[in-house]
Amino acid sequence: MSTVAVHLDRLLEPLAASFSPDVAAKVAALRADETMQARIDYLAERANEGLLTVEEREEYAGYLHAIDVIAVLQAKARSLLRKQP
Repeated sequence: MSTVAVHLDRLLEPLAASFSPDVAAKVAALRADETMQARIDYLAERANEGLLTVEEREEYAGYLHAIDVIAVLQAKARSLLRKQP
């Protein structure tokens, strides 16, 4: 686990601990809409090719940070759901 993920895990624990099963299920199922996913895919492709503009690099970095937070919350939500009877 990356250092960022470790810090996010610790910071988000109080929030995730308060999830009801319904909220946990919604967090676990959270996905980008088609338009947003297409934009992320486009930026990822350009990043892999080394073609991002400064503005695109900043936008892509923002998406990556948001994805990190969401991934940690989803992992916590799935863990909570596995513990439910």
